[in-house]
Amino acid sequence: MKFGKVEDISKVNFQLPEVPTGTIKLLDTLPHTDKKPIIYIGCTGWSMKEWIGKVYPKGSKPAEFLKYYTTQFNTIELNTTHYRIPSDDTIAIWKAASPDDFRFCPKIPQVISHSRDLGYGSGNVTAFCSAIQQLKNKLGCCFIQLPPYFGSNKINLLEHFIKNFPKHIPLAIELRNESWFNDETAFETIFGMFEKYLISPVITDVAGRRDVLHLRLTTDTVLIRFVGNNLHPTDFERIDEWVSRIKTWLENGLSSVYFFTHEPGNILAPELALYLFDQIKKHCDVETRGPDLDMYRGGDQISLF
Repeated sequence: MKFGKVEDISKVNFQLPEVPTGTIKLLDTLPHTDKKPIIYIGCTGWSMKEWIGKVYPKGSKPAEFLKYYTTQFNTIELNTTHYRIPSDDTIAIWKAASPDDFRFCPKIPQVISHSRDLGYGSGNVTAFCSAIQQLKNKLGCCFIQLPPYFGSNKINLLEHFIKNFPKHIPLAIELRNESWFNDETAFETIFGMFEKYLISPVITDVAGRRDVLHLRLTTDTVLIRFVGNNLHPTDFERIDEWVSRIKTWLENGLSSVYFFTHEPGNILAPELALYLFDQIKKHCDVETRGPDLDMYRGGDQISLF
């Protein structure tokens, strides 16, 4: 993940910012139920041969990776859909390879997110939604990652996209252009719009762009994209702070969290996901599922520190 990447993290303030007033107000409106919240923990793909002997059994073939991935994690940031709309046969394979509690979070194709009209002149939005809705109960929250040049001057176009996106498909939006965050009016307007249309936020925690770590909730669901630095000690410190923040949000009505761990090349992303999972189990009363990286190591545990 190149967005927000910096070579020297020694001067980065990784502390979470103050929670916006809008988030506090939103949490005050969420109903409190006896149903346990759910935390979905996952990575950004399964085609990692480097995970053999760790996430996957030794001798695993690429065609088996998804099956083993879904036994280790309960969600995935599905980046493959960013590059192509999946076929019906592909959707059927994904469904067959995953258990009932697994959730796919497809990234909206770039032919939509990076087009002038956000895809509505081409029919791509309809084609994409027709495909992913076949995931049925295994469809988590799909999300659109707007390009860095998509600024607050395009808010009317974004509202048109939101209003016309199928209401039965959960949607989250990731904003990247600085204008959404350095202008208070633009910030309040766009996240107020997300609340109005029940659009979930994507919060990105990455070293080089601390503004996208906005902590603004708009529904009872949030997607968190966490970018680590090769298991640097600050990765674990940041996870600890996130667990504390998530715990508070869950106690105040948040019902579901999708948390995706990124590491350079994604080779070490499972280790970070395991640390998150262990801390969540220790501190939060939730339904969740995470990796067992000793399963295929023959019991030889590798230290995270």
